[in-house]
Amino acid sequence: MKCSPVNTGGKRIAASFLVVIGIVLILAGCATVGPDYVSPQTDLSGNWHTPLKDGLTTEGEKPAVLAEWWTTLNDPELSSLMKRAVAGNRDLKKAEARVREARANRGITRAGLFPTVDASGSATRSRSSEETGSGKTSNFYVAGLDAGWELDLFGGVRRSVEAADADLQASQEDLRDVLVSLLAEVALNYVDVRTYQARLSVAESNLATQSETFDLTSWRQQAGLSDDLAVQQARYNLESTRSQIPTLRTGLEEAKNNLAVLLGDQPGKIHGELEERKPTPAISPSVAVGVPADVLRQRPDVRRAERQLAAQTARIGVAKAELYPKFTLSGSIGLEALSSSKLFSSGSKTGSGGIGVTWRIFDAGAIRQNIEVQNALQEQYLMAYETAVLNSLKEVENALTAYAEEEQRRQALQDAVQAARKAAEQAGYKYQTGLADFDSVLEAQRSLLNFQDELAQSDGTVIANLIRLYKALGGGWTSLASPNEK
Repeated sequence: MKCSPVNTGGKRIAASFLVVIGIVLILAGCATVGPDYVSPQTDLSGNWHTPLKDGLTTEGEKPAVLAEWWTTLNDPELSSLMKRAVAGNRDLKKAEARVREARANRGITRAGLFPTVDASGSATRSRSSEETGSGKTSNFYVAGLDAGWELDLFGGVRRSVEAADADLQASQEDLRDVLVSLLAEVALNYVDVRTYQARLSVAESNLATQSETFDLTSWRQQAGLSDDLAVQQARYNLESTRSQIPTLRTGLEEAKNNLAVLLGDQPGKIHGELEERKPTPAISPSVAVGVPADVLRQRPDVRRAERQLAAQTARIGVAKAELYPKFTLSGSIGLEALSSSKLFSSGSKTGSGGIGVTWRIFDAGAIRQNIEVQNALQEQYLMAYETAVLNSLKEVENALTAYAEEEQRRQALQDAVQAARKAAEQAGYKYQTGLADFDSVLEAQRSLLNFQDELAQSDGTVIANLIRLYKALGGGWTSLASPNEK
């Protein structure tokens, strides 16, 4: 059986069309304009500038320890608060939502790599005019599918997907950075609570001692052994100490309220849990801080800046792809009939296919200016990355110095408290036996209160500086990361 010329021509057209599609698809996989991303190299020192002492070493901290650094403080209540903060903190939930947004945007961008297909259908009934036509009523039924595909010949869509991937990764690093900051803030406010409690205990203990001194001085005045000046001196010493207590209570309440909000609770909700006074957490005997290169691998803010740079590098390719023509494949298949009963008959089939091209050949330089914009933005993101690196190293150096120096100060204050306590005991004894004046007693009591209060603050500051060091090292995000992050 011979094929008719019409059928032969149709097959040739179809074959030619398929060849064109094949060539286009091959070309689409070969060309990707714009620079390929290369991670920036950073010249880092092998060691820290700050001398390491008081248990600090350059050995890399074990991942499990850095992941849950708060466990080194051996405080179960703090560990419980950390888990509650991860579950309820609003800023963390907002960061999780940003990750979901970035993931959805990536899906939208990836959809540009694939064809689109639309379904359509209609049923029309019409009647022509008797004056201009036959005056008959007719029906027209249509159903079909329309497909279109913009071919990514020069990689503009692929670069967009590359940018979207990096944006998603940057949002994940942002979530981790929020988590690192959250855990540090919870720990710092918890230490504030324990520090204020310790300072209140110091003030109340000294208040009791000074109250006894005031009673003793009043008795001695009544017995004619002392004058009114000593009584008034004892009184202002007593009331001066008493006046410090409301300020300390205010600080304690503020720290508790801060903790409640960090946990996602209303202020005041956790006050009962923290009512019992407990000591400030004990520090670990040694802390392995690693070397500068470890910080860059661990810090989420540095990793985020690097991913933002990668995304912007890909956007240069997106902009450059606009210099080239865009090719679109289109086609449709459908059914057309004048009656619904014949819509699905073999003779109702219709179809078409084709390829289109658009090319912006004049835009007064807008495309090239946009490329320049994207290049300038890439340079800005590179500078932002380098700044993030420098800031991360600065924060670690500062934390190392603050931790080591405050530990030295704390040890000196411990000696000062012991000496002040002995001096206060001796001054009181000598005053009662008439071997010393009352000024010696007052001065000794004031010094003891001052040194004890400073020691309580220093105990908290040492722990706080250790927490800031762990934060600067980027610790905390790997163990309690939200399930919504992935």
